[in-house]
Amino acid sequence: MICTSLQGKNLEDILGIIDDPFVEMAEVRADLNPLDEKDWVELVETCEKPLIFSFHIEPSLRGEEKAREWNRMLELYNSVIESGISFVDLDINAPVHVSQSIQKLCKHSGTRLIRSFHDFDGTPTNTLLQQTILRCFRYGADIAKIACKANCAEDVANLQGIYDTLLENNHSIQAHHLVLISMGPLGEKARVECIAKGAPFTYAFYDTPTAEGQLSYEQVHEAIYKDWRGVHKSDFNAPCSKSFAQRAIMAAALSEGTSHLTKFTPCEDSLSAIEVARALGAKVTRRGENIKIEGIGARTPESMEIESLNVGESGLLARLCIPLSATLSSCDTLIEGRGTLLERPLKGASDIMAAFGILLKNESEHRDSQNHIPLRVKGKFYPGRAELPGAGGSQLISGLLMSLPFFDRDSDLFVSEPKSIPYMFITQDILGRFGIKIGSELEGDKKMLEEQDWSYCNGIHFHIKGKQHFKAADIELESDWSAAACFLTYGALFGEAEVQGLNTNSLQADITILDILSDAGACVAYDEDVVSVKRAPLQAFEYDLNNAPDLIPIASLLAAFCPGESTIAGVQRLQNKECDRAAAILDTLTRMGVSARIIGDELRVKGMGVSRRFATGKLLKGGKYSSFHDHRMVMMLSIAQMAADSPIEIDDQNCVSKSFPDFFEELKL
Repeated sequence: MICTSLQGKNLEDILGIIDDPFVEMAEVRADLNPLDEKDWVELVETCEKPLIFSFHIEPSLRGEEKAREWNRMLELYNSVIESGISFVDLDINAPVHVSQSIQKLCKHSGTRLIRSFHDFDGTPTNTLLQQTILRCFRYGADIAKIACKANCAEDVANLQGIYDTLLENNHSIQAHHLVLISMGPLGEKARVECIAKGAPFTYAFYDTPTAEGQLSYEQVHEAIYKDWRGVHKSDFNAPCSKSFAQRAIMAAALSEGTSHLTKFTPCEDSLSAIEVARALGAKVTRRGENIKIEGIGARTPESMEIESLNVGESGLLARLCIPLSATLSSCDTLIEGRGTLLERPLKGASDIMAAFGILLKNESEHRDSQNHIPLRVKGKFYPGRAELPGAGGSQLISGLLMSLPFFDRDSDLFVSEPKSIPYMFITQDILGRFGIKIGSELEGDKKMLEEQDWSYCNGIHFHIKGKQHFKAADIELESDWSAAACFLTYGALFGEAEVQGLNTNSLQADITILDILSDAGACVAYDEDVVSVKRAPLQAFEYDLNNAPDLIPIASLLAAFCPGESTIAGVQRLQNKECDRAAAILDTLTRMGVSARIIGDELRVKGMGVSRRFATGKLLKGGKYSSFHDHRMVMMLSIAQMAADSPIEIDDQNCVSKSFPDFFEELKL
C-alpha cells in the first residue's frame, strides 16, 4: 500500500486529506503536525483508514529537556494506542523504559509496532543492516523500517538486496515484515521497487516531502497501479438471510393465526419454502418485501395426510421437512427436490431419524449408503431422549427442534461435538418468537462464552417441552451476513465498502467475517446497522470455520491477498454442499495462480498483497472458470475479477439466484 506522509496540518486538514479515496493510509508525525493530545485522540477515533503515528525527537536535545520530550512522547503514544490506532512507529534507539512500555501497550491493544532505524548520512554494510533488522524484531517489531541515505547506486542495490539475503538466512522473517527505503534522489525508484519485493507499504508525500527523494502519492499510485482505481462504494445492500427466512416461513405456516414477515427478498431457496408452506395448507401472500402467511394451526402429530413435499434445491428445507413430515403426516411422505440437491447425500440422516423410529427409504438411483433426495419418510415418530452426533451439521437437528414440541411428552436432545452451532440457536430464537420455548445448555470450556469461540463447545443439551403449539408472529427478517461477507471482503481487498441494514448483534454464523477481516488487518467499523471495511496492509490469518463453512470460499480469496500462509479449518464441512466445495475452491485458486493445499481439515493458502501483485504483474489469472453450479463459487469468482489479468468468465453464473438473484446488479460500481 501507499502510505501518505503528512506534515504541517491541523486536524481538519488531516481528516480532509485522508478522506480522499486514493489516500490508502497515512503517516502522521507528532513532531511535524500541530495537534494536541485531544486532537490526536479524535483523529484516531474518527479516521477509518490505517494510520501510522510517529514522534521523532530532535537529536540535538540533551539532559532533562530530552527526558521531558521522551515522557511527552510516551504519553501521546499511550493515548493513540488506547484509542485504537493501527500502527505506531518507534525508533530502535528509544530508551529502554519507553520501548518496553510501548511494546506492552501494543501487544495488549493489537496495534502493530514498527521499529525504525534511520541513517541520514549513508547506508551501512549489509552485515550491520541485517543485525539492525534482527534487533528491531528482537525488540518487539511487527514491521522493521530501515531508511538510509543512498550516496551511490550500489547503496540502493545493497539495501534492496536485503529482502533476498535476509529471507534466505532467516525463515522466521518474511518480506511483508520489512520496509527498506533508500533516501535521496538515487532512491526514488526503489521506493516503488520495495513494494515489488514484498514490503507492506511504501511512503509518499501529499504536498511536501518528509524525506529527501520521496515521491508524491500520485506518482507512486501511477507507478504501481497504472489506471486501477479500486472499489469505493458506500451503498451495498445484502438480501434477507435465507436461513432466517426459511425457518420463519415454516414456523409461520405451522402457526395459529396470521403472521407478517417484512424485509423479504426472494431467492430460489426461500421461494421453495413458500411453496412447501402452501403444500402444507398455509395461505401465503407476497407483496414486495412483505409476506402474509395464514397458518394451518397445527397442534397434534399425525393430523394431516402429506403425500409429498418438494423442497427445490434447498438442503436446509429438506432437513426441516423430514422430521416435520414424520410428525404431522399420518401416511408416508415423499421428499422431492431438484438440481444439485439430488447429488448431495444427507449425511447421517438415517441414524438420527432411526433414533425416533423413522425409516428413510431412498427412491433415488444412487447406490451409495447415504440418503439422497428423493426419499420416503416412513414409520411412527417416537419422541423422548436421544443422543445425536453433531458432525453432520445443524439442519436436521433444527428440524427436530421444530417438530418435537407437538408431542404430548417432553423430549431431550444431547448433541455431541456439534457443528454450525449458531444455526441451531437461530432456530431456537425464531421458534421462540412463534411461542415455542426450548431450553438449552452448553458443555465445554468456558472460553466458548468468554471468547465467543464455538470450537470450545463439545456438547449441547436441548430440552423441548411437549404440548406446545405455534402462534402467529410479526418478524422483520435479518439481512444476510453470508452475502454481506462478499461485499465487505471486496472492500478490504480493493478499497472500501459499506453495507447497509446489517444486524451487528446477529446470531448468524457468518458475522464471523468481521473477526476474520480484523485478524487479517483490515479496518472494520460499524455504527448501528451500517458496516464499513477499508483496505489496510493485510497479513496471513488462521481461523476455524467449522461453524461457518459458507464463509470458506470468500475467506480463501481473502487469504490469496494476505502475505504469508493463511490457514482455514473446516473444509471437511464442504464436501456435501452444492458441489464438493473444498475441491472446487482448491481447483479455482490453483488455476488463478495461487499456491494452495488441503491438509486434513485445513485449507492453507499462500498469499501476496494487492499492491505487490500489481507491482510485479502477478495478478490472478483470468479466463473461463466453472461455477461448479454453486452460488458461493460464483460470488467468490466475481469478487476476484477486480485483480485478474483478464476478464473472468463464469459458466452458469445464474445459479447465484439460489441465494442472491440481484448479486450482479448490486455488485455494479
